[in-house]
Amino acid sequence: MDAILDAAGPGRPAAAPTGTPPCPAAAAGSPLRGHPRGEPGPAADAGRAADAGRAADAGRASGTPPSADGAAPSGGAPADAGPARPAVTELRLSAFGPHRAAAFPLGPVTLFTGPSGSGKTQALDAYRALAALASGATLREAFPDPGSRVPEGALPDGGGRRGFRLGCTVDGPCGPVRLDLAVQAEPVLRIAGERLSQDGRILLTTALRDPRRRTVEAAWFTGGTVGVTRAPMPDDRLGTGLLPLRVAGSTAGQRRVLAAAEQVVVALRAVFACDPDPGRMRAPVPAGEGRLRTDCGNLADVLRRTRHECGTRHALLAGAARTGCAGPVAGLDVRSAGQAAAHGAGLVAAVLDRGPGRPPTGLDRLGAGELRFLALALVLLTGPGVLEVDPAAELLSARQALTVLADGLDRGLDRRQSAELLRLALLSGGRGHIRLVAAVGEDTAGTGRGVPGVSVVDLSP
Repeated sequence: MDAILDAAGPGRPAAAPTGTPPCPAAAAGSPLRGHPRGEPGPAADAGRAADAGRAADAGRASGTPPSADGAAPSGGAPADAGPARPAVTELRLSAFGPHRAAAFPLGPVTLFTGPSGSGKTQALDAYRALAALASGATLREAFPDPGSRVPEGALPDGGGRRGFRLGCTVDGPCGPVRLDLAVQAEPVLRIAGERLSQDGRILLTTALRDPRRRTVEAAWFTGGTVGVTRAPMPDDRLGTGLLPLRVAGSTAGQRRVLAAAEQVVVALRAVFACDPDPGRMRAPVPAGEGRLRTDCGNLADVLRRTRHECGTRHALLAGAARTGCAGPVAGLDVRSAGQAAAHGAGLVAAVLDRGPGRPPTGLDRLGAGELRFLALALVLLTGPGVLEVDPAAELLSARQALTVLADGLDRGLDRRQSAELLRLALLSGGRGHIRLVAAVGEDTAGTGRGVPGVSVVDLSP
């Protein structure tokens, strides 16, 4: 499978940049080393690039290497323990759509920019797909159009197989953990190989041994006298997310595997993909539980909730509205708008309070840019309790960092509004609760380049 994915097309090299190999090989001495040559999955034919990848990982480590059985030197935590909140710090697109051998560092605020067709949306789609798989989605649910993810020019092998490859690095209490995934898109969508690794130690690897079976062979690090445990896993789900159901945690090695898997799953699941639709935000909506949907169509109901439950954040949002909305803004208010004829529920409508002696302005009278700005500002100032997300239950929400994905963050916005959203993102990012990964135009990218704390990824040729 890797040989197929390494086909960069006529006249195009397939070498990965130093330190960012598409899929590292097993570390010397690892009990998972020594799979047969030519097996499908991330392990195949990556030996030359692996040394650079392990060197890069080792350079990020700051403590004593783990013992032979995977146990930490003391206290049960790795010596290179990272930040308390797990977060994706690198997105790797080794062979995904227009991207080849690409590795993108992700900070608290990361902006992808570039001309149309440069792969901004594909990068965000890759992140969104990894998040879906970590949440238990099947490959078909995560990649509804897998053929569009196969690199152009990738040639099928003798069996007619083509695919794509992607991965990420998650930093957190365990230190940096790498997840790499190879997916066969044709002729049958399935996982061809998966690898979970840390500091050169392969914690989990899967391989498609028999194309006739809908399973992959998984092997995870156990340590002690056993060394490795092998068992079949489904070929359409992320094995890392299934490890808690398979690993007992009775040895230090197993506990290390579980801790690394949990860190990856927690970080990837805490994602809110946001694309506000102004057309859905103008009409009154039924009063409900007040959790913001991805299209932000129930903005008025969420404002009703934040006004009563979180006065501080509601005041910050009103302050942002003074910057991003035309005319004077004294505050944000919600008013009753009758009842829905279908089920008798009370309807609510949001308005801008224009101050004493001025009539309020309903959201139905605001421009599309103003509505998008208000919705995005609300997203950046709230969290999982207000947004319609399903974060991992292993950690309290206060120990998780929510990543907001916004394709076309600045669509329909002026420079003033875009700059205010970056300010709000940095405000929330500085507290460690919210991270932003967005695709933007050159104007917003230019603004971001001059703001400390904003990372700009330029995909221009």
